[in-house]
This record gives sequence, structure tokens and C-alpha cells, in this order.
Amino acid sequence: MFESLGQNLRVVIVGASGGIGAALVERCVSSDQVARVHALSRQGRSHPSPKVSNLTFDFTDEGSIEAAAQALAEVGPLDVVIVATGLLQGEGIAPEKNLRALSHNGFETSFMINTIGPAMTARYFLPLMRRDSKAVFAALSARVGSISDNRIGGWYAYRSSKAALNMVIKTLSIEMARRFKDLVIIGLHPGTVDTSLSAPFQGNVPEGKLFTPNYSAEKLLAVIDQVKSEDSGNLLDWAGKTVTP
Repeated sequence: MFESLGQNLRVVIVGASGGIGAALVERCVSSDQVARVHALSRQGRSHPSPKVSNLTFDFTDEGSIEAAAQALAEVGPLDVVIVATGLLQGEGIAPEKNLRALSHNGFETSFMINTIGPAMTARYFLPLMRRDSKAVFAALSARVGSISDNRIGGWYAYRSSKAALNMVIKTLSIEMARRFKDLVIIGLHPGTVDTSLSAPFQGNVPEGKLFTPNYSAEKLLAVIDQVKSEDSGNLLDWAGKTVTP
């Protein structure tokens, strides 16, 4: 699964209780290359595998992020960190169909979950990553965050927050490359996955394009394995293809 990363890997999954996050945890647990999976979620949900360390983590709270980083600093360098979180609807917001639907709450909530949370996670977790060989920091983004690919409009807050996340990833990659040439920082577009995030919109998904969480997790981990330093800063889809900004 991680041929480019070696053995005895330490993997962190942020958002481990979500559909994709939980599937990522399961696939990492099943890999002989992975020694430890640190599963971070608001609920701190317990996992039965002895490989899994469950941590309560709320990345809307900087103190919680810092506390998790301090705990992880005790376990040695991290090989892979995946921020498997995202918010399209819920918590009082919904995708906007037109200008009249815009709200302060919609933008504030979307940016907190989709942009600020991953950015602050990077602030505290990137210094913990391996420096002597390839390591990967990845955050789930979305194709709808591509400005050039926006042809139908709508979804103002979600699109904007994911576009901002893509810029954070690009900027992080530039800074980190100056010191850690083997650290790869990428955004990942998982496709349309059968989770609560996509449930209200699945009727418009072409046949064969609605992925199970397990299938999406398999593809995303394959992309992480394949990426090289020259891919750092890019948004890649589940098939490993670069999504234009």
C-alpha cells in the first residue's frame, strides 16, 4: 500500500469518525507496513485494533490541536498525516443556490472547518513529520474549489473555503520545500463518496461515479504512495490527476 514509504509507519487520520476517515483508518490498520494509526476525532471514538491510538481532537479549538500535537510528539516522527474532514452542509448552513442565500454564518462555518482547521493542523503537525525520507501531509479538498473549473456557480462558501484551502496547501509546500525536500504536501479530491456530506446530491451523480468510502480510501492512499516532491502543492483527484486551480 505504501511502497514508497517503507515500514513501521506512523499515520495520523484527522476526522477518523467520518465516512472517508473511518475507511482510511481501516485500510491503514490492515497494512503490515503501518505500525501505528493515530485516529483523531471530536468523539475520540474507540477502535478495537491495538494498532490504533484514539485521540479526542477538535480543530475549531487551537488548544485542542496543540494538545494533540504535544501527545504525538512523544511517539516519534510521523510518516503520513491525512486531514479527512470537510463541511458542505449542516451546523445551520446549506450550499447556496444564489446570491440571496449568502450568510455570515455560512462563510464563517465553512472557512473554519474547510480552511482554518486544516491550516492550523498543519501549523502544529508539520514540525512532527519525518525529515530523513519521504513524508506526506494531505488534506481533503474538492474539485469545486477550482476557480477555472467553476462553470455553473452556486455553493459560494464551500467553493471559496476549498479554494482557500488549496492556496494554503500551495503556500505551505513552498515554505516547507526550503527545508524539507522530501516532505510532500497535497490536496486530495476524493470523488463523490457515499457519505452524509454528499447524500442530498447523489441523484445527479452519473452511474458508476458514486464511490464507497472504502473504494475512495483505497484510491487516496494509492495517490499518497505515488506522489513525489514535484507534486507538492497540487490538488490531485482520486485517480492521481492534477486538478487545475
